[in-house]
Amino acid sequence: MPALTPQSRIVILGASGGIGSALAAAAEARGAAVIRLSRPAIDLADPSSFARAAEAAGEGLTHAIVATGLLHRDRRGPERDWRQIEPEWMLENFRANTLVPALAARHFLPHLARDRASVFAVLTARVGSIADNRLGGWHSYRASKAAANQLVKTLSVELARKNPAAAIVALHPGTVDTPLSQPFQRNVPAEKLFTSEVAAAHLWRVIEGLGPADSGRFLAWDGTDIPW
Repeated sequence: MPALTPQSRIVILGASGGIGSALAAAAEARGAAVIRLSRPAIDLADPSSFARAAEAAGEGLTHAIVATGLLHRDRRGPERDWRQIEPEWMLENFRANTLVPALAARHFLPHLARDRASVFAVLTARVGSIADNRLGGWHSYRASKAAANQLVKTLSVELARKNPAAAIVALHPGTVDTPLSQPFQRNVPAEKLFTSEVAAAHLWRVIEGLGPADSGRFLAWDGTDIPW
């Protein structure tokens, strides 16, 4: 069980964002050593930056968390109609929501601790669930998050062979009051709109309860399984 202690060594990718920053602060408040990574330290424009960041982080990481993501930018946002699908925007979603976790996994999974429990977590989204998709729309975001979920599941098979003490999971943080979700909060009940700090507390509670047998799961903020 990768509990937070002063001996924890943590990397958070996307630490400049609302959830990533709150995750880092919560861990630091409990004495853990946290490496906060965001652009330009890690940047898809320079894929080798991920390798350099992993090398600098060193071996024996107890936690690596990918808290990056893209839902909207400038005047572009999730599609509400298939006529709005555009290759460039879809590719941008896949770069941010799938390729970043993929590169992070490639370079940071080998740095997870082997002598104690460790976890690699990717923040995805419930809307990436294929089985739970009843509303449609948001084509690029849904597809890129579904791809990230598949990536986690696939990597879990390999991780079980290479580091049996480690786990990799996909986590849904709920709807969090950050710039990413602000344009889409209108119909969210107040009790289901979390501050970054509350979301971070939920996520750490889930992460600290994980073990190697949980590797490959897709979990909500309350620890319940989300269908693929």
